[in-house]
Amino acid sequence: MAKRRPDEPKKGAPEWQTTFSDLMNLLLCFFVMLFAMSTMEESKWQELVAAMNNTTISIFEKGATAIGDGILISNGMSQLNELDQYINSTGKTADSSQNSEEMKEYENLPENVTAEQLQNALEAMQMQDNEELAEMVEESLTESSIADQVDVSFTAQYVQLTMNGALLFDSGSAQLKEDAKRVLDRIGVILERYSQGTVEIEGHTDNVPINSALYPSNEELSSARALSVFYYLKDNTYLDPANLQHAGMGERCPIADNNTAEGRRSNRRVEIRIYNPAQ
Repeated sequence: MAKRRPDEPKKGAPEWQTTFSDLMNLLLCFFVMLFAMSTMEESKWQELVAAMNNTTISIFEKGATAIGDGILISNGMSQLNELDQYINSTGKTADSSQNSEEMKEYENLPENVTAEQLQNALEAMQMQDNEELAEMVEESLTESSIADQVDVSFTAQYVQLTMNGALLFDSGSAQLKEDAKRVLDRIGVILERYSQGTVEIEGHTDNVPINSALYPSNEELSSARALSVFYYLKDNTYLDPANLQHAGMGERCPIADNNTAEGRRSNRRVEIRIYNPAQ
């Protein structure tokens, strides 16, 4: 066998090019994965709804209508196997057991599925998800010994944590009490554990007018209180600030009668909403 001369260049691509190509392939796979997990665009959702309104779609009898290159509807029953991909494309993260439950929900749909029926099915799934999340949050609050200071409720859109204003602030003030900070520390841990998307903080007041140098009205006071909670969570947790929202609602959304002292006390509150990532 002929030996290569010391000054003869090696054949093929340089070694650094091989390493660089491998790195580019890994980056391509990474961004493809991110794209697959992204939320559905509004325009695509509108296209889906419009197509359903114009056509009677049969999932079980191979309905022939597809939405662009849709993965759920065109091939009927065979495409139910791709339901996981469809759900994840709308931003819903699910494990294998959760996917199994979602398959059962779709199998229980009527033979001819309308847009309204599909919407109702999705809302029912989101309601079930949020009910389970609310139960886990309540368990965490109990473990943290603050269950008696935080009320938990839920809708199809979010799980809500409600704290009385007197727990967090002195009358007419937006400065957090020291005891309130300890409660928010424990709530921050729960939010880090369970929130996967938007967390909204809303401040509310009663209808008793306020007119101070700092807060000319209840709108300013409620906004300042929401901001105080927002800043505390932003500075003392690992929550993504891009997912945190805040709003002051003033006296506009009472949950009790403002004509009684007890009702006004209930209306002075801060609500933290953990939104379902499918929204």
